[in-house]
Amino acid sequence: MATIMLMHWREATSDQYDQVREKAQWDRDIPNGAKLHVVGFSDDGMHILDVWESEQAFGTYFEQRIGPAVQEVGIQGQPDVKFFPMHGVFAPGLGGNEQVSDL
Repeated sequence: MATIMLMHWREATSDQYDQVREKAQWDRDIPNGAKLHVVGFSDDGMHILDVWESEQAFGTYFEQRIGPAVQEVGIQGQPDVKFFPMHGVFAPGLGGNEQVSDL
């Protein structure tokens, strides 16, 4: 069953996110276990919703590629991260016209 990861990082900016994305290259070298990534920014920082095969898959990817890129870019503070099992997804904008329990 897929796992949802929610991350809130108050200190992260959109420019820093773009720099980390460029260094980690997840759009060119897709991480094992990654299923969906959505990011947005508000007055209180960065908010990410991911779907992964497992919490372990995310942890491995963060440790090997995101963590080093974050250090290099210099994002301050620590993210608040939560995991829980995915129950369903409905994504008509991505071509899915029905709710499914896994991606």
